[in-house]
Amino acid sequence: MQSIYERIEHLIAERGMTKKAFCQQLKISTGNLGDWKRGKSTPSTNKLIEIAAFFDVSLDWLMIGRPSKEAMVREKREDYFFDVLRQLNCQESELTTEEQSFISEYIEFTRYRKSKESRNTQDFRYEKERKTEEDESL
Repeated sequence: MQSIYERIEHLIAERGMTKKAFCQQLKISTGNLGDWKRGKSTPSTNKLIEIAAFFDVSLDWLMIGRPSKEAMVREKREDYFFDVLRQLNCQESELTTEEQSFISEYIEFTRYRKSKESRNTQDFRYEKERKTEEDESL
C-alpha cells in the first residue's frame, strides 16, 4: 500500500516538477517533506487540501489511495451565496444585503491578495534573472 508521501511524490514526478519547486510553490519546508518521507509526520489537513487542489486530485485518493470515480458529484465553480437558493443549505434564513456585500468584498480582497502575491513572485524572479544576466555580462 502506498503512503501519502508516495502519492505526493508520484504527483510531483507526473507533473515534471522537482521536489524543491513543489515545496516552494506550496510553502512547505524541505525538512517537513523529509519528515513525511520518513514517516515522522504527515501533512496537516489544510496542507492536504492545498496539495489535492494543486494537483487536482481528490482527498480520498491523496489520503488513502481510493481511485476517483468520474460519476462522483463535483462542486460547481460558482458563487454559493447568490445562486437560486441565495443561501447556504445550512443557514436558517436568507443572507442580508449587508452580509452578501461583506462576502463579496472578502472574495475580491482574497483575489486581490492572491494576484498581488503572484505578481511579487514574478517580480522577484524577473529581478533575479536580470541580476544573473548582468553578472554574466561582466
